[in-house]
Amino acid sequence: MAETSLFVGESPIEKHRIVLETALIISLLTAGLIGVYWIGTVWLQVVALLLWTWLTVFSALYFKERATSADLLSSMMYVLIASTFLNQVLLSLSVGFFTLFIYRLLLITCLVVFLAHSVKIGGFYKEWKTMPVKGIIYFLMFWMAYGAVSLLWSWSVIEGIKYLFLLGIGLLFIFLAVFTFTRVDHLIAFHMIWLLMSGLLIAIGMLNHFGHIQLPTSTLYGGPNYKQAYPTAVFTNQNDFATMLAISFFFYLAAARHFKKPIARATCLVLATASVWLIYLTESRASLLGVAAGGILYLFLLLPAKYKKGTLLFSLCLTVGGLLVISGKLFVKLHDLVVPYTAYSVNENPSSNTVRVHLLQSGWHYLTETFGIGVGAGNLPVYLEHQPILNTNHIFEIHNWLAELTGNFGFLIGAGYLAMYLTIFFTLYKIYAKQMGRKAKLLLETCMTAQIAFLVSSISPSSISNLYFHWVFLGFVICTVSVLSQSQQKPIQSGEA
Repeated sequence: MAETSLFVGESPIEKHRIVLETALIISLLTAGLIGVYWIGTVWLQVVALLLWTWLTVFSALYFKERATSADLLSSMMYVLIASTFLNQVLLSLSVGFFTLFIYRLLLITCLVVFLAHSVKIGGFYKEWKTMPVKGIIYFLMFWMAYGAVSLLWSWSVIEGIKYLFLLGIGLLFIFLAVFTFTRVDHLIAFHMIWLLMSGLLIAIGMLNHFGHIQLPTSTLYGGPNYKQAYPTAVFTNQNDFATMLAISFFFYLAAARHFKKPIARATCLVLATASVWLIYLTESRASLLGVAAGGILYLFLLLPAKYKKGTLLFSLCLTVGGLLVISGKLFVKLHDLVVPYTAYSVNENPSSNTVRVHLLQSGWHYLTETFGIGVGAGNLPVYLEHQPILNTNHIFEIHNWLAELTGNFGFLIGAGYLAMYLTIFFTLYKIYAKQMGRKAKLLLETCMTAQIAFLVSSISPSSISNLYFHWVFLGFVICTVSVLSQSQQKPIQSGEA
């Protein structure tokens, strides 16, 4: 297949024209629905809704004549990915404890289209049989099932159901993605959407900082003036935004390295720099460390093969030596973390770092008290609020993704998630070690470096479960493993996709 114009040669527009047209129409219909929602006058809203309904019918007739069910599914999924970056900023409808916004509406629609496409083609058995990531999908299904069973010993079943709902939405995207994005050009389009939508959020972040303007989705909206300069974009707080930027930085960096056109490369470098600067403005130290860790890995990937073993051995020796030097203090810190038998003091006013330590200590205590099976889906904040061990200054989210998983679901799921994550990483690295084309290396470098960045920066947000960009990123990484593992049977030459 010919490269896109960002790489080499002419763009094969005709091949993807139907998908692009379909995605554009779906985007316009979605924007029209949002417009109907924002109309203040009831009679105008009714008229606009009728007009939108007719346009939807005409669009459906167009799709029937021009687009296949596979084209429609791909287009819907592309629009769904783009909607992830909008969060609840344009549409938010509360129905009890359930909130409906663009991403969820489109996810439901994608599921319907997926089922219709599955019926039309007679199912996905053939694709499933040859899929290299079946083990990952089985683990994710087991995670969901274990979470449902954990409701039996949960303190709050309602909170558990809410958490499982968020988990189910994330896992549903991954499931749909692995059956939809089955070619390298699908993943390149995925990558491009991430670049474009991240650029939009960077622009909003700049507006936050320079204009002191916050969107209603931010907890800083209407707050003290001195906080208005923190970049939050469409997110609840600056830590969530910083974690997204830590991932996006490596999307831009890999694109700057592999895009051929100078303007595209320069634009990606500017946006990568802007990402780091905005992270600095958020004051998220974890996200800065994530960028640094991913950057070190990127430098290692770019080393000539003959230097990699020596560099890895030297780094290992340096790390072991450093740990030996600080082993005394490290042992004390670990002991204090694991044995949190400090009296709770309501009058204590702990610092931010102390609160984070107290959260981890409390989580460990609940985990050991439940014999390692966890407190139940979504119940860690319930325990922190109603059965406090240490003073967490009225903060009831543990602010650590791996600790959150392990505290809620126990050692089995916590260790399983980490094992899955590392398996994905090392599988990508094995593929990267082989001779592959520019597009494949773009995808591999993005995935591996962003994986490291996320793993470190995930200790910054209060919770990851409700950050849908994390599930979209995980879906992107899993799809990359699936597609490129199958491509090894037929090696991709340089300049091909």
